[in-house]
Amino acid sequence: MRLERIVTPSTNVHEFAEATGNMAVTIGGPMADPLQIVADLLADAFEQVAGRRVDPVVRPSDRADAQANAALALSKELGRPPRELAQEALNLAAKAGLLEGVLSATEIAGPGFINLTFANSFLGGLLADMADDDRLGIALTSSPETVVIDYSAPNVAKEMHVGHLRSTIIGDALVRLHEFLGHKVVRENHIGDWGRPFGMLIEHLLDVGETQAAQELSVGDLDAFYKQANAKFKADPEFQDRARARVVLLQSGEPETLRLWQILVGESARYFNEVYRRLGVKLTSDDNVGESAYNDLLQPVVDRLVAANLVVESDGAEVVFAPGYTNRDNEPLPLIIRNSVGGFNYATFDLATVIDRVENKGATTILYVVGAPQAQHLAMCWDVCRMAGWVPDNVKIVHVPFGNVLGDDRKMLRSRSGDSVKLSDLLDESVVRGRATVREKSAELPDEEADEIGRMIGIGAVKYADLSNDRIRDYVFVWDRMLAFDGNTGPYLQYAHARIRSIFRRAGVEPESIRAIVPTLDEPQERALALRLLGFELAIASTLETYSPHKLCTYLFDLASDFTSFYEACPVLKGGYEATRDSRLAMCDLTARVLARGLGLLGIDVPDRM
Repeated sequence: MRLERIVTPSTNVHEFAEATGNMAVTIGGPMADPLQIVADLLADAFEQVAGRRVDPVVRPSDRADAQANAALALSKELGRPPRELAQEALNLAAKAGLLEGVLSATEIAGPGFINLTFANSFLGGLLADMADDDRLGIALTSSPETVVIDYSAPNVAKEMHVGHLRSTIIGDALVRLHEFLGHKVVRENHIGDWGRPFGMLIEHLLDVGETQAAQELSVGDLDAFYKQANAKFKADPEFQDRARARVVLLQSGEPETLRLWQILVGESARYFNEVYRRLGVKLTSDDNVGESAYNDLLQPVVDRLVAANLVVESDGAEVVFAPGYTNRDNEPLPLIIRNSVGGFNYATFDLATVIDRVENKGATTILYVVGAPQAQHLAMCWDVCRMAGWVPDNVKIVHVPFGNVLGDDRKMLRSRSGDSVKLSDLLDESVVRGRATVREKSAELPDEEADEIGRMIGIGAVKYADLSNDRIRDYVFVWDRMLAFDGNTGPYLQYAHARIRSIFRRAGVEPESIRAIVPTLDEPQERALALRLLGFELAIASTLETYSPHKLCTYLFDLASDFTSFYEACPVLKGGYEATRDSRLAMCDLTARVLARGLGLLGIDVPDRM
């Protein structure tokens, strides 16, 4: 019978309903993870042994399909041999019929491990349920949150460079994963669109003329525009005076200055949108929330901190001291709220964003996909917010840091001129290389199709190479490696999907026609693939638990590898294997769908043929 969800993937609390037959049934979507199902069923038995709810600690095992290890920890608590506790739990489970039809064998091994082997019919039924579900066994969360994700964050009138790559695509993957589980996601691109540099940028705009400036910015030549303004500022005292005066006009809201400022913001936003479109991320201008959006909240931030008796004066500046932060001399480290000349600091803006996200947007979780060097600053801001009582205990704020993109010399990736690599140039090259790869392997494809597949491969290779690395570590950017069709790469996974779809074209079978079939799992490679497919739910849960997309990448690579082993050992269309044909086609289709869904959650397109 169809199993129904008992707990969400992320929870450790086991909540049971009354049993119907020998299967626990409750509300929610289909449960596909056999490890979680057995854990929930064994928890009932261990509860009777221990007199309290116990996590059976069910994990994958190389000695069986799974292993339950709870008896070892309980042994110390109850003062009884772990093998005795394990046997008692198994006896109780057998007496209640909890594991009937779920396991084909159990064995107590070593000091008290319980080795568990799933019944083929049980696994086959789960696979059939998974195949019949558009969501592939992944239930919507029963506790939807409002999740604000802060990522990308380029600066107006500045080129997006390779340093923006990781924040943008890691953030996009987290957006997609949270949305897939049913959370309300608020995308926030905290662009730098305010401050002193805009005085010189507006004056330079006036010097070159609005039309010329708009044209330069609209074609993405933001770096040149900024460098020209900056060079003029350094060399021309009269220009410096004009720029400083313009800052005052901007901060006071003078209409003509705001109109000129909006030209800079608008043209930059159009450029950002084009980069995001080509990169295949969800960000648009609607998600831009610049520093300027918080300008009117800065004085209230100071007023509220003063009212909370948190502000003190230090060297003429207004600061807050959060406990636990010290400088190199082990002296208390201040968070500067307003400097000695009355200007607001970055910290003031960051405090205002927290207030806005919690009080106005109703965030229950806030993720900052921001580089690791910002860790202390962010932590201080959040601690001050909690000191001020602005962040309730049930609101979670998380820094999602990441490492750097390195060149072959293991230094920050640079262009030949020594500048940061422009993100638009990187995308150009990825598409060119992707198309060349397609042409080399599939010369017969029509030009238009080859170009589109080449784009998918090139962009996908860049994104997967980034996401498949543990985000907290640096990684070396190597074109040949990331575009390879073997190993843990985007093209390898895309090819695995296309290869499976080609099986159906050769068979002349529509995948939808075999999705109700219960796979028989007669061969060990079939069982290995089945177990991997049924681990999709756990892979997503593990990915979100630590905000680490590389875990989903690893799962997808392992899935593709298991499929290769299955396809080599288990003939699908070969003559003489008609009895297993449809069952194995069902396994092929489900594998392709999981690959496509998993890569889609990472923001990577999958072609049906390559």
